[in-house]
Amino acid sequence: MADGTTNTGDMISASSFQRLIDIGIALSAERDINTLMENILLEAKSLANADGGTLYIRTEDNRLQFEIMRTDSLNIAMGGTTGKDINFPPLALYDAKSGEENHKNVASSAALTGQSINVPDAYENEGFDFSGTKKFDEGTGYRSKSFLCVPLKNSQNEVIGVLQLLNALDPDTNEVSEFGSDIQPLIEALSSQAAVALDNQQLLASQKKLLDSFIELIASAIDAKSPYTGGHCQRVPELTKMLANAACDQKDGPFADFDLTEDEWYELHIAAWLHDCGKVTTPEYVVDKATKLETIYNRIHEVRNRFEIVKRDRVIEHMKKVMAGGDEETLRAELEEELAQLDDDFAFIAESNVGGEFMAPERIERVKEIANIKWTRTLSDRLGLSYEELRRIEREPEPTLPVQENLLTDKYDHVVYRDGLEATAENENPWGFQLDVPEHMYNMGEVYNLCIARGTLTEEERFKINDHIVQTIIMLEALPFPKHLARVPEMAGGHHEKMDGSGYPKKLNKSDMSVPARIMAIADIFEALTAADRPYKAPKKLSDSVKIMSFMKKDEHIDDELFELFLTSGAYKEYAERFLLPEQLDDVDISQYVTPPEAPQPAGNDD
Repeated sequence: MADGTTNTGDMISASSFQRLIDIGIALSAERDINTLMENILLEAKSLANADGGTLYIRTEDNRLQFEIMRTDSLNIAMGGTTGKDINFPPLALYDAKSGEENHKNVASSAALTGQSINVPDAYENEGFDFSGTKKFDEGTGYRSKSFLCVPLKNSQNEVIGVLQLLNALDPDTNEVSEFGSDIQPLIEALSSQAAVALDNQQLLASQKKLLDSFIELIASAIDAKSPYTGGHCQRVPELTKMLANAACDQKDGPFADFDLTEDEWYELHIAAWLHDCGKVTTPEYVVDKATKLETIYNRIHEVRNRFEIVKRDRVIEHMKKVMAGGDEETLRAELEEELAQLDDDFAFIAESNVGGEFMAPERIERVKEIANIKWTRTLSDRLGLSYEELRRIEREPEPTLPVQENLLTDKYDHVVYRDGLEATAENENPWGFQLDVPEHMYNMGEVYNLCIARGTLTEEERFKINDHIVQTIIMLEALPFPKHLARVPEMAGGHHEKMDGSGYPKKLNKSDMSVPARIMAIADIFEALTAADRPYKAPKKLSDSVKIMSFMKKDEHIDDELFELFLTSGAYKEYAERFLLPEQLDDVDISQYVTPPEAPQPAGNDD
């Protein structure tokens, strides 16, 4: 003012605006969406000195959902952090039958028009239907009078909710009055700030939901890719969570100080779901290789045809000798002996192909002897090939036809060379991988494969399967994870490491790995041991799986302290009861696998 005095109204206005700024800062800093919505209503009530209020959120099907309700004089507090659900049905913005806008309700009208609505007295208002409000008043003895409904608009000017205040209270008399013209702009300004903060949180929640759904989709696709790993990517996160919870619950011992924040739990959740994402790069014909000669199909059929050709050649040779005047009876006996031997040789090769028998040196020697049987090829083996096949076979010139070939061969074009551009190649390894890399990417040689000592996989194929963890790390480290998720690659990429440093792909030891990474290693192994959906093996009993893991603990392949916690906490049993078949569940005496507690020392003698 001109005389230098300060207008009281100006002081109040300045104070209110400062408070509005402080509220805006506080709202923008709140990360929990339920707490945020509650704070929006409570701050608005306080700023307007209102007895009650409701916060509605607009749903995707165009309804206003009750989120937070407060009426101080009636001690009503519902929604938000109270834990009390609001059972009132949402307010429809449009008539379900006619599709007309619902302007009967004051909150829905504010949402539809995008304009604030100030009602001095609901009982004297004729523009809106307050019959529900009056019925509520009759049952409680309350007197609903003044209403202020303000729409919450996001940055796209879309109404995302409505803030409704009830019964303004005079600060001096505490009597119910109308919401004044000086209060409404403040509430509208607060609503604008609140809408921005709420919209940001909703966007973050939507992005998080999308990320979670995408991660689970990838995991489900990996499980669906092969019947040999069905459900693995979905069960490992469950077991990981169980063991991590057990570690967090420890009040003493090696995990007394271990705990996870909300962000760290989410970080572990993502890592567990993505721990095998690199399997999308592993060819199915390698993962699902059921016989030694299998690539995309089982090549035993080619070998069988060659045996058939050799047998027919023997019959033709026999007929030629008979026609040349040879002794038919003697020649017939020789032929039958040769054919019987070929049948026996093929049966042996077929049996070796299955991989059920250990290939002792004498069995390997017999494969090589059978391989030297000759057959004649008269057709070019370079016709009808793919570009990649042709490129391999043209490393050498084509021989003149007809050509005699071994019945089983390790041909030069069976070998697939490495291109030198892989992550495991020298000078192309910023991830710190330490792997014993086979010389070739694949070797499809028939003798080479049939002589596999155990199982059906060659050294190159085992490396390729193990390579999934390499690809997992590369894929995850290529993603721009925010700071609070930065350890996802480390957690997900360590589940094939061993505590003694003999694992892969980085040969880490226990001290190099975080507790969550070591937890995930146990979860991954136990799930694989107990899985009942692997078509190549019968499901193991619970006691057998625990026993196997005890050997792994002894060999320092898994964390000994976590394994004992896994047993003593009952996490193994909780998982088994949820995911194992009834016939797998048997009694496990964990006392033989855990360190017995130290006996209390006797008290000293004072004498």
